[in-house]
Amino acid sequence: MPMRRVDTRQRRLGRLPRTTQIIFGERQSLENALRLLRSTRLPAARRRLEEALLRGLIQLRTLELERINPGWDRKVRRAASRRTRAAALRRLAAGAPHEDYYLLRLISDHPNTPADLLARLARHPYRAIRENVARHPRTPVATLRALCRDRREPLWYLVAFNPSVPEELRERLRARIRRQGERR
Repeated sequence: MPMRRVDTRQRRLGRLPRTTQIIFGERQSLENALRLLRSTRLPAARRRLEEALLRGLIQLRTLELERINPGWDRKVRRAASRRTRAAALRRLAAGAPHEDYYLLRLISDHPNTPADLLARLARHPYRAIRENVARHPRTPVATLRALCRDRREPLWYLVAFNPSVPEELRERLRARIRRQGERR
């Protein structure tokens, strides 16, 4: 699972591939629209037409997810299950393409994710994944210290409340929080 930095300017300009996080969100919105459409009072012919259009768009998003990561829905269900073991999470992460942000986000938040995998996910370009790693109780202390030094975003704040943080680091981070509060 190679980790590379993403230039957010390039993403805003639409030059990077769409990630599963985006595509899945679109599919969920389309599914919600389909559910709402069923409860509206429209002429039957128009309702059938709109339902068919929405189902087609949902299918396109599903195909897009499958192109990124075959078996995507099954893998997401597996990663979301709290019964999934560390070895299975390792396999899911190892087989996840770089742009499968959604699956990797689920894995980074899973209670059974092993420490070595969390250390690798701490370098992922997607902020939500790094935030999950900063909060995760299994994250190695060396990784938590590295996240505190990341100047791009305030992950140190999340690390300060991680139950696995050594007391000396926790105190330094909480003092930093207090100093910032005094400046405001």
